[in-house]
Order: sequence, then structure tokens, then C-alpha cells
Amino acid sequence: MRGDGNGWTRCALGHRHWGRHGAAGLLLRRDTPDAAVVLLQHRAVWTSDGGTWAVPGGARDSHESVVQAALREAHEEAGIDDAAVEVVGQWQDDHGGWAYTTVIADVIGPLRIVPNAESAELRWVAERDVPTFALHPGFASSWPSLRRI
Repeated sequence: MRGDGNGWTRCALGHRHWGRHGAAGLLLRRDTPDAAVVLLQHRAVWTSDGGTWAVPGGARDSHESVVQAALREAHEEAGIDDAAVEVVGQWQDDHGGWAYTTVIADVIGPLRIVPNAESAELRWVAERDVPTFALHPGFASSWPSLRRI
């Protein structure tokens, strides 16, 4: 059912997480003449961990795969059309009974980025510069592994 993933839950480690069935986000990559870049979202202050930078993402509904959830969230929060991206991998941060899966994708077609109210800003950032941003805690701990994929 659409939206049945919205809500708080606790994992086996005792952490509080948004997404009753887990959560997923899209790490979108592209090459420029100067560097490999990724799309980061500056989260609106009213969202969970607002004011930090991460990838567009959110709660997974019960009927969705992690890829479907990540693509839906990227469309909702950044206007990303899934026809413009190619999924190339995924990485899971498993907390025991709850997981956040980052779906990694490359830009393969024309792309229009349109932020919604959950995004204070969307910005292409060189991979080497990502650690200099005030990152969402979960994304910060995942970034070293994500960068290698």
C-alpha cells in the first residue's frame, strides 16, 4: 500500500529510524571534465536530521523493492526521471531488523533536477569534496564504502 512505510521504528541496535519497512536513497553519479560528481540533497530543516547533506531518499513501502523505493524518492524529492538513470549497484547499512539501502546509479540521459519542499538545495558535488559537507550521520558513515563502488 502506498505510504505504508511512513513512520518511525527502532532497530535491533535501539536506534530510531524513519521508515517502517526500511529506507532507500539514490546516489546519482556522473563524470565531468574535472571530476566524478554525485548529487547531494541539503535536507530541509524540518525533516529528520534537517540541515544535513545526503542523497534523496526515504521510507520504503511494503510492496516496493529497494530500487523502486530509491527511484520513487528521487523523483519525489529531486524530480529525477528514472529513464535518465541506470542502476549499477547498491549498498546496505543493516542495523538488524531495519536497513537503509543506497542505490547507486549513473546518469545516462537528459536530466532535469527539481527540488521539492524536503530539499533546501540540490547540488552536484565532486566526490573528493563530499566529506567537507555537514553530512547526515548515516550517510557520513556509509560514504567511505559508497565511494569505492
